[in-house]
Amino acid sequence: MKPLYLLPCVVAALVSLVFVMISGAKGDTKSKDAAPIYGVTVPEGYRQWELIAPALEAEPLDELRAVVGNSMAIDAYRAGTLPFPDGTVLVKLAWKQMRSTEFEPATVPGVATTVQVMVKDSKKYAATGGWGFSRFIGGKPVDEAQHQTCFACHEARVRGHDFVFTRFAP
Repeated sequence: MKPLYLLPCVVAALVSLVFVMISGAKGDTKSKDAAPIYGVTVPEGYRQWELIAPALEAEPLDELRAVVGNSMAIDAYRAGTLPFPDGTVLVKLAWKQMRSTEFEPATVPGVATTVQVMVKDSKKYAATGGWGFSRFIGGKPVDEAQHQTCFACHEARVRGHDFVFTRFAP
């Protein structure tokens, strides 16, 4: 009979522990991984997403880039849907260009430079064409000043394509 009086204490301790673990995990993610202004984070599993298109960025950046998208993005690209539907997520990965050591004429990815994310939510990001933006270097979001330049660039150049530069590669 004695062990039964301990049961409420054990249950309370377990509930408290789970609450602390969940609260701590959520707090860490928001504080260190979310981009300023938009609150966008790097989506989990994005490296397994389908390729939308590669790109080559000339000087001064000299980067190789690849844009991948979640299933909503891929479906919208294939259907030619504009504007993109809410829930669309695009991720651009960038690397410095370097010559292949195995095959001299080839250019291959060198050091990773940035991961950039666009998230479509027409209500949450109404002031920026329905898109939230983020840019990460070394897994950390860049400062607020850099994030303030995102929408202006997209607005000036690709307003007529729902603020998205990347076209689907056949």
